[in-house]
Amino acid sequence: MSRNLLEFKGISKNYSGNQVLHDVSFDIRPGEIHALIGENGAGKSTLMNILFGMPVIHTTGGYEGEIELNGEKVEAKSPFEAMALGIGMVHQEFMLIPGFTIAENIKLNREIEKNNVKNKITSTLFGRRMKTLDFKKMNKDARIALDKLDMSIEEFTLVKGLPIGYMQFVEIAREIDKTELKLLVLDEPTAVLTESEAESLLQAMRNISKRGIAIIFISHRLNEITAVADRVTILRDGEFVITKDVKDTNALEIAEYMVGRQVSIERTSTEAREISDEIKLSVKDLHVAMPNERVKGVSFDVRKGEIFGIGGLAGQGKLGIANGIMGMYEARGNITIDDESLPLNDTRKVLDSGLAFVSEDRKEVGLLVEKAIDYNIMFTAMNIKSEFLNVFKMTDKKKIRRNARKMIDMLDIRCTSERQHTGRLSGGNQQKVCVARALTQKPTILFVSEPTRGIDIGAKKLILDLLLELSRDKGMTIVMTSSELAELCSICDRIAVICEGQVAGILPPDASPTKFGLLMSGIKDLEGGKHD
Repeated sequence: MSRNLLEFKGISKNYSGNQVLHDVSFDIRPGEIHALIGENGAGKSTLMNILFGMPVIHTTGGYEGEIELNGEKVEAKSPFEAMALGIGMVHQEFMLIPGFTIAENIKLNREIEKNNVKNKITSTLFGRRMKTLDFKKMNKDARIALDKLDMSIEEFTLVKGLPIGYMQFVEIAREIDKTELKLLVLDEPTAVLTESEAESLLQAMRNISKRGIAIIFISHRLNEITAVADRVTILRDGEFVITKDVKDTNALEIAEYMVGRQVSIERTSTEAREISDEIKLSVKDLHVAMPNERVKGVSFDVRKGEIFGIGGLAGQGKLGIANGIMGMYEARGNITIDDESLPLNDTRKVLDSGLAFVSEDRKEVGLLVEKAIDYNIMFTAMNIKSEFLNVFKMTDKKKIRRNARKMIDMLDIRCTSERQHTGRLSGGNQQKVCVARALTQKPTILFVSEPTRGIDIGAKKLILDLLLELSRDKGMTIVMTSSELAELCSICDRIAVICEGQVAGILPPDASPTKFGLLMSGIKDLEGGKHD
């Protein structure tokens, strides 16, 4: 028997003439944490879709090559077949049912039943039709899975309204709950988590691997890969580059293998930028009723041309600020732009006032996944500002496609053409489409929430450089919300730390990590940490 749990042998995949994988071969050992990385469009998601039997693979001609599990050739034709083989997968886009509780989502398709207590004879005679769900046992199993991830949230809480970070833990808990699990695929599991949540997850991964379960860890966070992975495999442009023991490499070398060039995200000089003393955006006593991200009286000013950062731990309210101002959740307070009052709770009027928003939730808010890239990019600008319409108020298809091609080139969106369905793009490229849509609105103020979520290091730098360029060359005012403190510090002029729904303090980007950490913990009385 092979000492490897899983082997990919010469895997190739073609989508309508576009070769997305070419002769990829590597192995996974039992109980190891194996990192799989590559730029967006490198083929990681396609390879995992093949492993997990996703329908998109088999409805587009299948694939070439073989997959062996414990030395035997396997070919999952559906996710159910993959799960029967002992393969679990947590996708980058969530697959939860909002109206179900956490426990119900964890036990979905593996529900525990019991005989109807009122009539055991009828239950025995008529089988499952007369049985009921054993919620007590289901909740108990769910609690065990949640505890392994150090999640204190109650298992009977509805998924609807949970912050994205909590949803990610629920997805992972569902896979951990499976008793026959041999291999767990985690696709960007920490992309929506804060540093403390991510560390809890990394520890949970270590515990899972100690039970002999192998993990394929897809991540763009190189520090996490070097901290937790045993080996790392790099793909580039659909081809295998190298597999290395993590102990024999480092983050810089991995990044160079991944993008074929030296890349790092460091503080960029802002000397060439001129930030006006003029207040562009003023937020006073903002309250937002976003579930689990409530804002409780936030106030701050943003200067014209400034890149203003908003950071903090999950569930503390940082995501609620932009969502409330943009009208996604009920809000109250006083918001002014250029000294003119901004109406709250009316998204259309907010957009018409020159604001644009890149949401942290690209699937539910940011994209029309069944529509083409060019349609997604122009949609808001057409509806709010009547852009891309000809004199007869009909859509100007040439102008729409010309703008889409411009954005595809600017943001390096990896696609077959501007007519490709957005849902077929990798997660990172979908995020770039969200940014393209916002920029097409030509805003004076741009709100971006988690703009680099699920994006590889090369694309992260592209997005961050673009935000800096928009501020420097076009005078755009940008409010960036992120769980990545290093990214906030790399381009922001000031960073507000949100704790318990309020501004704990506003710091310069070169403040010490200790000061940021104290503010995130709710400790305000430190020099330079007070709200200004």
